[in-house]
Amino acid sequence: MTAFKSDFLRVLDERGLIHQISNPEELDKLCLQGPQTAYVGYDATATSLHIGNLISVTMLYWFQETGHRPITLMGGGTSMVGDPSFRDDQRKLLSIEEINANIESIKRVYSRILRYGDGPTDALMVNNADWLLKLNYVEFLRDVGRHFSVNRMLSFDSVKLRLDREQSLSFLEFNYMIMQGYDFVELSRRYDCRLQMGGSDQWGNIINGVDLSHRMEGKQLFALTTPLLTTSSGAKMGKTASGAVWLNGDLFSPYEFWQYFRNTEDADVGRFLKVFTRLPLSEIARLAALGGSEINEAKKVLATEATALLHGREAAGAAAETARKTFEEGGAAQDLPSVQVPAAELNAGLGVLSAFVSAGLVPSTGEARRQIKAGGLRVNDAQVSDERATLTPADLVDGAVKLSFGKKKHVLLRPV
Repeated sequence: MTAFKSDFLRVLDERGLIHQISNPEELDKLCLQGPQTAYVGYDATATSLHIGNLISVTMLYWFQETGHRPITLMGGGTSMVGDPSFRDDQRKLLSIEEINANIESIKRVYSRILRYGDGPTDALMVNNADWLLKLNYVEFLRDVGRHFSVNRMLSFDSVKLRLDREQSLSFLEFNYMIMQGYDFVELSRRYDCRLQMGGSDQWGNIINGVDLSHRMEGKQLFALTTPLLTTSSGAKMGKTASGAVWLNGDLFSPYEFWQYFRNTEDADVGRFLKVFTRLPLSEIARLAALGGSEINEAKKVLATEATALLHGREAAGAAAETARKTFEEGGAAQDLPSVQVPAAELNAGLGVLSAFVSAGLVPSTGEARRQIKAGGLRVNDAQVSDERATLTPADLVDGAVKLSFGKKKHVLLRPV
């Protein structure tokens, strides 16, 4: 472990948030000289960020907490192209209206974690559409494009993997790394931004900006990436049976978020406490050392603290209470995730297999059959034994039917 002198790099290092740094000694010295400015870029290709983005926002949080100014860069311009990194096909092209709507939806997350304002260490929200959409194409090619080596760009993993799989890489996508590199130069000019951060899959794109600044401005910029988190069993973090772990509560509820962390593997508890909570390292060490059934208490702390960070303390407390009622009292707590079904379907008799698929608890009726044979599915806490069973209005309890897969996954089916 490198003995960093600056508070920022020391905190990131202690919490396992550093994967690569372009020039660690010089960046460490820079952070000791007073408030610096760093940014992370976020493309608006969806209405919400996902849990992987929460890690980079956390890096900006610690940057601000240790006396510096963070920038959240919204990709109003780059989203019109789409990052091709580690994809087998081109992203769907979005309209300006769709991109702007996504940006407005995404913005809600940042203010819960970062402090925005006009002070020297207050965060800034910037949109790269402000400069990318105003560029003259020929001038941009002459002034910026000439500094990029196609040979080097073809060597980047994000491009090489696509070509090795004989998947088409459009000229539009190929421009993405040039645009992202130019973002760094522009932020350096406008805000004296010296550091770009992101996930380790963005290393090549970030280094492009560092190199471009050196060629165009003769200015030293820095790159810092965080590890892409995987579970101890090797799975990529951020996926559930029903899809991605989104940060917006309307796509992934505070209860689902709480439950996601409650289901953390034992071996990952200490690591995730460092990344997804603000607890002191001494308390994290104590919790991570718990053994046997006591580790479940550490998981509850992790779930509550991570949920409070994103959704607020009140929502985290409500999620924890919902879980307690659901698991300890066997009740159908009304704060469980809900799925709506047409009342006509319930009146006619909704097949239990289709109900569990509609609720997102299993991917197919075939999987539902297998789970019934294994004793894994329950309706209103009663085990389902007949795959031909139907749900009717008689199964409603307080206006909903509680569906359960195993001990930890529950959904309320509500007729509308």
